[in-house]
Amino acid sequence: MRARRLDQEVAWVTGASRGIGRAIAVALAREGATVALLARQADDLYAVAQEIGALGRRAAVAPVDVADEASVSAATKQARSTLGAPTILVNCAGIGVFKPLIETTAMEWDRIMAVNARGAFLMCRAAAPDMVAAGQGCIVNVASVVGVKGYVNQGAYTASKHALLGLTKVLAQELQPHGVRVHAICPGGVDTGLVADARPDLDRSALMRPQEIADLVILLVSQRGNAIIDQINVRRASSAPWFE
Repeated sequence: MRARRLDQEVAWVTGASRGIGRAIAVALAREGATVALLARQADDLYAVAQEIGALGRRAAVAPVDVADEASVSAATKQARSTLGAPTILVNCAGIGVFKPLIETTAMEWDRIMAVNARGAFLMCRAAAPDMVAAGQGCIVNVASVVGVKGYVNQGAYTASKHALLGLTKVLAQELQPHGVRVHAICPGGVDTGLVADARPDLDRSALMRPQEIADLVILLVSQRGNAIIDQINVRRASSAPWFE
């Protein structure tokens, strides 16, 4: 088997059961990485693991609720014992509620913040010590274009992605002296179930594909040298406003 770019890497990917997370997990495996698949739906994760196995790569299924500290601890312990210490972490788990802020319940607000922001924090906290000890590693947080602007009917989702970007910026500074790179990707409209729920008005044929975001993750985790990409804002190639 020929050497591939990520042959020596162990990647943890949250939200790996579908959409962008699934595309990222498969893309990492295709480039040679061993992949721990983390999401709530175990059945869907096993299907992804089977796809990765067909590529000749190893994958481990670790069901998790990223918002729950005990669940994250158990899942990451399982992933570490099965595949070894992580060298790559991709936080892609995310949910949304799409309605005016004044109609958003406190329970909805808390759940979105817990998954989209707290979940990434818990995963980073679980993976970063291994990377610091190794003196190298890469964390990619998949945010959203709403993390850099406001968007009607997406108040709680927007706030959670702003929080994720803030976390990313601080963590990048804290971990850089230890050889660990931390990046954010802020996609506009991607053809996923989440975007279909948020913007049913969009022409899905004009949306970006999950694989296109996965390609950017491969670029980031393969990056070597002194240059660092802090954040990538990516939009669809159409005449629509840039934020879509």
